[in-house]
Order: sequence, then C-alpha cells, then structure tokens
Amino acid sequence: MATVDDVRRLALALPRTEEHLIHDRVKFRIGRIVYLALSRDETVLGFAFPKEERAALVASAPEKFSLPSRASDLRYHWAEARLAALGADELAELVTDAWRMCVPASVARAHLGTDGD
Repeated sequence: MATVDDVRRLALALPRTEEHLIHDRVKFRIGRIVYLALSRDETVLGFAFPKEERAALVASAPEKFSLPSRASDLRYHWAEARLAALGADELAELVTDAWRMCVPASVARAHLGTDGD
C-alpha cells in the first residue's frame, strides 16, 4: 500500500522536482509542468501518462486506475490511481515514468544512467 510519504520521497529524489500546495492540493512539478498531484483527501494520485495508453491502463486494473476525475483533464496526458491499491514498485515506476515525460531526455538519461527507456 503506497502512502503520501512514499510519493513525496520518490518525487523529491528526482532532479528538478519541486513540491507545491496549489488550491489545497499537493502537487509535484518541474518548472510550470505538474507531473503528480494528490487529491485533497490524499487518497488518489494523478500522474502524467500518455493519452493513447490510458484506456489500456484503466482496463488492465480498474480497481487501481481511472481516467481523470475532471472531464476537462481528459485533454491532458493524465491518469489517476488509488494510492492504497498501489505497491511500492508500481508507485516507483509510475512516479519515475511521469517525471520522465516532463524533463528533457538528457536529464532523464543522466539521472537514470540509461537511454531513458
């Protein structure tokens, strides 16, 4: 079961990440780009995710994943997950992949020590 502290620890370990409180919600961003956002009750994690892969993600585990709760967010590369349903490894992968979508490839390569894939 993942927690808000797990999200914070993983996100703040990634280069260029800043934590902000925006409209009573904890968000993690790089510059002006938000790549993680917690719901106000901190039970749901919104994360950057490719639009074209969202339906497959939700279909693969509907008890964990969902489309953005706000219809206006469907236009963004965004998905949501119930924190309590995520394991530690799964959370780490989601956080890292969301971060990689928002940083330059050279930053991801330097931090991950790979080609970024």
